[in-house]
Amino acid sequence: MLLGFIVETAVGLLCIVLGLLIRKKQKVTLIHDYHYKNVAKEDLPSYAKSMGTGLILIGAGICAMGIFILFDLPLWWIPAVVGFISGLIVFNKAQKKYNGSWFS
Repeated sequence: MLLGFIVETAVGLLCIVLGLLIRKKQKVTLIHDYHYKNVAKEDLPSYAKSMGTGLILIGAGICAMGIFILFDLPLWWIPAVVGFISGLIVFNKAQKKYNGSWFS
């Protein structure tokens, strides 16, 4: 139980830190290059903000899952699923708006 909390919290915090780097410092190089190769230079700040927000949402869901595991709550997986789905929705919107598609 404690080990699960530590691992989930560490992974969640790593996702949050990477999301903040992408969002605030516009370090889109932390993402695969085919995800941002068609993004125009003037759209890069908005794209980085959206992609960073998506990663932060995923990380927050993973951290919340760790807290649920720590307190031995039966539906510990729900925060991770909610965070993952909401993060993927933000990723998808950003990719379609700024890059055209996921892999172009």
